[in-house]
Amino acid sequence: MVLITGGYGHLGKAVVLGLLAHEATVVVLGRQEELFEAAFQGEDPDKLHFQACDVADSVSVRAAFVACHAQFGAIDVLINNAFYTRGSQPDQLTDEEFAFGLDGSVGSAYRCLREVLPHLRAQGRGKIINVASMYGVVAPDFAAYHATPQFTNPPHYGAAKAGVIQLTKYFASYLGPENIQVNCVTPGAFPGSAAQAHPGFIRELEQRIPLGRIGQPEDLAGAFVFLSSRAADFVTGHNLVVDGGWTIR
Repeated sequence: MVLITGGYGHLGKAVVLGLLAHEATVVVLGRQEELFEAAFQGEDPDKLHFQACDVADSVSVRAAFVACHAQFGAIDVLINNAFYTRGSQPDQLTDEEFAFGLDGSVGSAYRCLREVLPHLRAQGRGKIINVASMYGVVAPDFAAYHATPQFTNPPHYGAAKAGVIQLTKYFASYLGPENIQVNCVTPGAFPGSAAQAHPGFIRELEQRIPLGRIGQPEDLAGAFVFLSSRAADFVTGHNLVVDGGWTIR
């Protein structure tokens, strides 16, 4: 069984569909069941399930994992995909916005990792996959955002995603002796529908990507299928970058 937070959004949906295509049983953890239902109409109800969970709340996370274990059995994989943030102007974030954004990526990942550990330890195995960002690896090229400043990536997001990568390495080392693998997937430019409504902005992204195009959600699914599978049993502490080559330059 694979648990995924944030599984009905732009990228999460593609990851879920990729896992289902490879015969996984998937439980999507989220706050809005109606969005889950809208995203996955027609999917096999024996293979795909919803569990209410708020990743900002430790009590909610703990209860969700207990419920999933009770209903579906062993938790094989946890994918920490959900995040939340607030504020975008790089030099005008309030203290509250900055702290909220940090918690929304690295705090929520830690919270979920901590609460799933009793289940993984009890069964003597498990995999945790965190989700970072290319802006946890490199700084933004601000020229790409000159004409569309509303899409500028804020500093607390990049700082938090860099923290997610380090969190992955830390716990891969800490949990390795317990046969628990911790890895990370780092997406590159996968703009959503709002950004894609601005062709000029998309061209700015494309010219910075060696493959010459932005990422499509289905481009990301294979990384999670691999890291969730037995094929990745000897992979831990790895940051798998899926960015069309953006970060190699």
